[in-house]
Amino acid sequence: MAWKFRSHLPSRETRSIDTNALGIGIATGAYALSFGAISVASGLSIFQTQALSLFMFTGASQFAFVGVIGAGGGAVIAIITALLLGARNSLYALSLGPILTPAKKHVPHTALLTIDESTAMALRYNESKKTSRRAFFATGLSVYVFWNIGTAFGSLGASALSDPGILGLDAAIPAGFLALLWPRLTGGSSSENRKMWSVALASALVAIILIPFLRPGLPVLFSAFVAVLASIFWGKTSRPIADS
Repeated sequence: MAWKFRSHLPSRETRSIDTNALGIGIATGAYALSFGAISVASGLSIFQTQALSLFMFTGASQFAFVGVIGAGGGAVIAIITALLLGARNSLYALSLGPILTPAKKHVPHTALLTIDESTAMALRYNESKKTSRRAFFATGLSVYVFWNIGTAFGSLGASALSDPGILGLDAAIPAGFLALLWPRLTGGSSSENRKMWSVALASALVAIILIPFLRPGLPVLFSAFVAVLASIFWGKTSRPIADS
């Protein structure tokens, strides 16, 4: 029976998972080129930039961290901002726990690979635990390798310039966040899209109002409370009505 279960993953499906994982890794690696360059332009060294990709390994949090540092914010504010954006990975871990069921010794590297792309692939190939696990690890490893390669090339390229700031990479950080945000504003139903747009616009307004009065990074933290309050409000108003 065990042998039959293992044979339930046809080579065609294996190739499909591996091909998609490779494509996602290459595409993400190209995005990492900009992160490496932006990080160096923001004042971090090549070593510090590479360490972020090796050990933090969550794109949005990395961009947020170097964005706050580059804007003159303190390290504490940068770390808190990065942690807030990375908190979603904890929710991914909760949803994937029953599928991956890693042994204690495998928890650290499994947690490291728990990102948007690996989670999406694990849920996409959900025919069995075997296919989900393969999709998760194939995608996570592919993105990890290419993300770090892209980071290295981007940081080395920017460091070779006498003034990396001439590339105008400061504009790439908000552009990158808009690229990350856009699918969440347009990917759901019309009612969900309206809610997401409301939260996005209200958060942006709060940040814009606070920018002249607070240190860099703090307006983003305060704008995050808009999303928290919205989730609490919508959670209360969308509770199912008990049958009478």
